[in-house]
Amino acid sequence: MGLFDLFSKKGGQSAVQKLAPKVADKRGMAPDRWEAIQALTKIDSEEAVEALLVRFTFYVDPTITDQEEKDAVFNAIVAKGATSVAPLKRFIAKAESLSWPLKMLDRVLGEGEVLTLLLDMLGKMDTEYERDPQRKLQILAELETRHGPAVVTAVTPFLADVHETARFHAVGAVLAQENAEEARPALADALAREESMRIKARILDGFGQRGWSVDPTRLVGRLPDAFSLDDAGVPHRH
Repeated sequence: MGLFDLFSKKGGQSAVQKLAPKVADKRGMAPDRWEAIQALTKIDSEEAVEALLVRFTFYVDPTITDQEEKDAVFNAIVAKGATSVAPLKRFIAKAESLSWPLKMLDRVLGEGEVLTLLLDMLGKMDTEYERDPQRKLQILAELETRHGPAVVTAVTPFLADVHETARFHAVGAVLAQENAEEARPALADALAREESMRIKARILDGFGQRGWSVDPTRLVGRLPDAFSLDDAGVPHRH
């Protein structure tokens, strides 16, 4: 079942159902796809938004055509305002790439609502091995750029994720928060066990910037060469 199938509804051949396959046809003629996109922008319904969103699931050549079509769809979905919210939430729950839907949600929802959505999505994920962790990695990376008191609690478990890149972004997301000190013990534990040099450096930089000390006995033989501890145990980069 394709993404369009997930969005389609039973019933007669509505205008949206006739136009949607043209928007979803990456091998179709660009003028036909463009005409369908323009027609769907004039229909104010969730079904029209769902049909337009499928355009973000593939690329076409040349790049300029791909960008023009996606920009047009982006602007149309944003212009529909509240009508777009529910379809966007359904789409982002399954989309492989979160970039476009997040940009649109930021335009039609408040910042706090988008953050809550991201944390809800992260809350359904775990720290164990998975073959394709890209959605989790995107959410953790996105949380490095967003702020809210709930982020620290939600992200802290991922300091122990089996995937190194997930741990890297989890550290960044925690340290980006005003209440990062709530996770200070967890960050210290992560530092003591971490093997990745870039993650160790990121934690040490965060501690140093905040004037937080570390227990030197937990870092014997494990302190990166680029760092040293002052008399108070605060790390500094050389």
